[in-house]
Amino acid sequence: MKFWVAVLGGVLCAFGQEPPAAPPAAPPAPAVLEYQGKPMPLAFQCTADDIDWAGLTCSPEEPCPIYLELAAVESVGQRIFAAGNIHSATVTLYSALLGSDDSGHTWREVHARIRGAGLDHIEFFDAEFGWAIGQTLFPLPQDPFLLVTSDGGQSWRRSPVFGESRENRFGTIQQVYFPSRRDGTLTVDRGPGSEGDRYEAFESADGGNSWTIKQTSRKPIPLKAPPPKPSDWRLRADGPSQAYHVEHRLADRWTNIAAFSVKLGACKASDAQ
Repeated sequence: MKFWVAVLGGVLCAFGQEPPAAPPAAPPAPAVLEYQGKPMPLAFQCTADDIDWAGLTCSPEEPCPIYLELAAVESVGQRIFAAGNIHSATVTLYSALLGSDDSGHTWREVHARIRGAGLDHIEFFDAEFGWAIGQTLFPLPQDPFLLVTSDGGQSWRRSPVFGESRENRFGTIQQVYFPSRRDGTLTVDRGPGSEGDRYEAFESADGGNSWTIKQTSRKPIPLKAPPPKPSDWRLRADGPSQAYHVEHRLADRWTNIAAFSVKLGACKASDAQ
C-alpha cells in the first residue's frame, strides 16, 4: 500500500500537480466536567495577552486571583444551562456559557468565551428555541447581544442588538420577551449622560437574529409582557464551599444538582504564555 501511495504522488508531481492535501484536523472537543459531589473548577489558563489586554498588574509576589461568577440558570428537557463570566477583582475577562445534556452529571462550555463580556439571563420558548443575554462589560457596559439557539442549545450564534455598524455604543439590556419563536422585543438602557434618549426599544421578526429599533424615550419603556413565571431552578452562592450551586426545586424542596468553584486560579506575569 505504501508503495502505491508513493507512486501516485510521483505521477501527480510529474504532471505538475501536488498530492491532495490532508483534510484539516477537527477542533478539539470541549473539556468535559463531571460532577461527583465536589465543586467543579472551570479550566482557565491566564495568558500574557489577557494580562496586557486587561491592564492587570500581576506578579508572582502579588498574583491576580481569577473568579467565576454565575448569574443565570435554565433548563429545557434534560439539558441545563448556566451563564455568567470569568473575572479578576477589577476586570471582566470572558463570558461563560455552560451546558449539561444529562441532567447535571457532566458539563461543558457550549459557546466560545467572549472577551470582556458577561451573560446574565437565559430563557427558552420551547425545546428548541432559546436565548442567552449579554453585553460587553469592560471597560463599561456596551454592545448588548444575544446568543441564539434553534436546536435546544447544542449550538449558539451571536446576534448584536445594535448591529455591526453601531458597535461600541454603551447600553445594557433591561427586559426581553419572545411571545413566539420568531417575534421578540427588548429594551435597552444606554445609561445616564448618553446622547439623545436614554431608553430604546427593539423588535425582532427572525427569532432574535437581527433587531430593529422601534422607540426611544427619556423614560423607561415598559414591555408588554406577562409576569415571569417562578423558576424551578436557581443558583446559590455558598461561602463554606466557595462555589455556585445549581439547584432544582421538587415540590417545596431544593435539590443540589451540581456545583462550580468560584476560584479559578490566578494570573501571574511570569507564568503567562
